[in-house]
Parts: sequence; structure tokens; C-alpha cells
Amino acid sequence: MRKLSLAAAILAATALHAPAYADGHLQIVEGDPLELTIQMNHARYPVYKEDWPVEQQAREWTNIHLVDVTVGANMTSDSENTGRTEALNLMLASGNIPDIVGSSRIKDFVNQYGPEGAFMPLNDLIEEHAPNLKAFFDEKPHIRSALTAADGNMYYIPYLPDGKYGRAYWIRTDWLDKLGLDVPETVDEYEAVLRAFKTQDPNGNGEADEVPFFARQWPEFIRLVTLWDGRSSGSDTYHDFMVVDGELQHPYAGEGYRDGISNLARWYAEGLVDTEVFTRGSSARDFLLSENLGGSTHDWFASTSGYNRLSSEIDGFAFKAFAPPASVSGKRIEEHRRIPIKPDGWAIGGFNKHPVETIKYFDFWFTEEGRRLANFGVEGMHYDMVDGKAIFKQEFLDAGPVNRSLYQVGSQLQGRGYFQDYNYEIQWSNEFALEGIALYDEGDYLIDQFLGVAFNPEEQKVYDKYWGSVRDYMLERQQAWILGSADVMAEWDDYQAQLEKLGLSQVLEVMQSAYNRQYSN
Repeated sequence: MRKLSLAAAILAATALHAPAYADGHLQIVEGDPLELTIQMNHARYPVYKEDWPVEQQAREWTNIHLVDVTVGANMTSDSENTGRTEALNLMLASGNIPDIVGSSRIKDFVNQYGPEGAFMPLNDLIEEHAPNLKAFFDEKPHIRSALTAADGNMYYIPYLPDGKYGRAYWIRTDWLDKLGLDVPETVDEYEAVLRAFKTQDPNGNGEADEVPFFARQWPEFIRLVTLWDGRSSGSDTYHDFMVVDGELQHPYAGEGYRDGISNLARWYAEGLVDTEVFTRGSSARDFLLSENLGGSTHDWFASTSGYNRLSSEIDGFAFKAFAPPASVSGKRIEEHRRIPIKPDGWAIGGFNKHPVETIKYFDFWFTEEGRRLANFGVEGMHYDMVDGKAIFKQEFLDAGPVNRSLYQVGSQLQGRGYFQDYNYEIQWSNEFALEGIALYDEGDYLIDQFLGVAFNPEEQKVYDKYWGSVRDYMLERQQAWILGSADVMAEWDDYQAQLEKLGLSQVLEVMQSAYNRQYSN
């Protein structure tokens, strides 16, 4: 039996940190603990940590002990691991597949190698030994369909986000007030506001240094094609395919996208968009808002609303969410939403000698206690139960970004299969975020999402042969058009011909075949 860390020893020794559950209803094995090996890779936690308080609590309750055998990760940094796919490939090549494999973007990997025996099919195991997972999938059959590989089996339990809203439009309402402008309701009004931000010195420093629109991730700028009835993605993954009346399409081949790119190129040329939108990166929001330069963006509710704390440094600072402007045809849509299923999660290795105990362990995280542990951390240590709800301790909320703090104790891990509880985020969403969510709740802005497909081997070969080249070409022309080195309107027919030559229609054909098979019911 492996030694417990100091934090785990304290946790096990005191009743202040968590209820003991003396009835043992969460225990999976009796007697000596059962050790299962695990590989876990994710950008935010390159390896599984046996001393995470959450994991120690799970050990105490279930009597299952996970042992880290992660290979191929960047062991020198907890903040960045760029080798997740490489780590999975290295693990597979070694022939030593652990009992449990957890990773970001594991879906395609297990769906490809599961039928070859590298991972266990989960259908019968869930049906016979995982009542909580079975109940979840019975209630949400569309999730079951999205998980199903081409051979009809499920090979992984996913990270399942909760809640509807993710990103929204944000604007400096104090700048609007200073310039005597209303919150924009249409794309033309939005453009007029951005131009006013550029030319009328709303920050009052006498310089034309304002950046009307900025984005931390440059595809959020491309997402503005929706204002001209285009699309930028069909899911919460950038550049993804979309489903229109049951037909698979790619948004970068549509005429609305063409018109949107043409106008966004004009905005960029006129200085309405950050000139460094493609290069500034994740620091854009922090720098441009704290320097009183940024005017509007499209970003997450909870984290973006937090910048209203700058009101203590910048007189009158107010950054608020506003409803999606109506497009040229009058449509208001919010293309980004929380997708109900992620390609992240965990699977059972094909050589696991304890599949029943392992699926029961997976099922534990879908119990009331397991789900709370996965979302909020350890009771008494990170949160308290108040009127039947998990409420974070104030000192935990004050310790810094809550999501980062949760990763550090083993909660909210996307390499684990679990069902997120949106209440965890509400607690650190300030009144500006909640006000914005209520505003978006009033309108019918969200649109359905593409949940992905699982290819059979023949379809996978076609996809692999063509899609990389098609995608690279789409993105290369997209940036050239925005930066003004080419004209999308003049090149559109040639662009369509090149997409056909590169194999877009073949990709769409196999995707449609997989989609019809997977979602026929």
C-alpha cells in the first residue's frame, strides 16, 4: 500500500474535512485496497497526482487506489503539456496500457484503437455494474449516441460540461455613456459604436489609442461572421463542421461566411479590430482592459465579468455583456454554448484485470457524493454544506482563480469522466456575469451543436487523407483575406474549386455516412 501524503493523512485523521459515510455504501472492494494504474494527460495537469486531496478522499470512500504510471508528459510544468497526443501514442507503442487512461481529446483515439483491443467496450459493463452511469445515459440518449464508436460500442466515459452559456458579447458601457451612445442592437449599430470608440477618444487621454474590438483567441474574431449570417463553427471547437437540417456542412464553405470575412477584412483595415488580433494571444484581455484601451470582445461570462474590479483603478470602468447584435437579415444568434459532451475523459485499458471494479469506480463519480467531490473538492476543506448545497469556503474563493485552485486539489479534471455541476461556477460569477446570463436567458439565441462522429476504418482513411490539407488551406486563405493580401470576393470561385480539388466533398461524404449511422435513432 502506497504511503499517504501529509495532506491525505490529515484528511483521513480528522472528521472535520469530510463525512465518514460509516455505512460504507461507496466502498467498491473489501479488505486490502485495490490498486489500479492510471495514465492521465492534460494541459492543466500533465500527470495524475496521487496526493490530490480529492483523490485521497476517493480512495478512502471506494478503497480503490489509483497509481500514476503516466508516460510521455511534460513533467516540468503543471501549466502546459503540449504532448498529449504524443503521450497517448507513446503509451500505445510501449505496449503497456494502464488499467485507466485519462486524457484530453481521447475520444478519437479510443474509438480507433478500442475495436482493436487496446481499450475495453463499456456497454455491457455499464448495463450490469454501473447503475448511475446507466441512469444518466438512459435519461440522455443523445449523449450515448455521441459516445458510440462505429462498431456500436462505447469506449470512454466523458467529461460532461453543465450549463448552457459560455461566451457572450461584452462592451465598455461607460464609454457608451461618455459618447452618448446606446448599446448596439444590430450589426450596423455595432460597427458605428466601434468606429466611435476608434475616433472619439472615449478613454480621454487625447490619443487615438483605443482598440475597439479585441479577442484573446483569434477565432473569436472570425466568429463575428455570424453578423453577416455566416458561421465559424458547428460546436464549441473552433473550425468544426456543422449540421444543417441533418446535412453535414463546413461553415468555411458558405456564402454567409464569405460575406462575413469580406466585412471583417474591412473592419480590420479600418482599425476597428486589434491589429495584433492574430498574435497578441491570451494576454489581450488583461492588457487592453487594464490599460483602458479595449472596447469590446466576445469571451466567457465568469472570467470576463471579473474585470469590473478595474473600476477601483479606472474611474467609471464598466464592462458588461450585451445581447448578440442582429445580423444583416435580422437574426440574433450566439454561436458558442457549452457543449454537453467533450472528447475528454477516461477509458479502461484492454489489459485491465479488474474491469468490473473499474467500471464501478467510474460509476462512483456519478453518485451524489462522487459528483460533488469532482466538482467542489473535499467537504470541510474546500466547501461546506449549507441548506443541502455545496458552498465554497470564503478563503478558498479568495485564494485566486477558483478553477485553478480546483485543478490543484484534483477537482474539475477533464481527464476524468464526470458530470460537471454548473453551481460551482455560479459561486464565483459576480453580478455582472449573472446579469449577462439573465439577459441571454431572455432571448432565444443559442443554436444546436454538432456532437461529432465516429468513423469506421474506411471512413477514417478518407478523412485522414483529405481533411488536414483542406483545413490548412481554409485557414491560410482566411488569414490572407483578413490581413488584406487577397480579396475573398474576387477569389471565392477559385477557393470553392480548390476545396473540391483538395477533397472537401469526400470528407463530407464520409462524415455524413458516419453521422447517419451514429444518430439514426
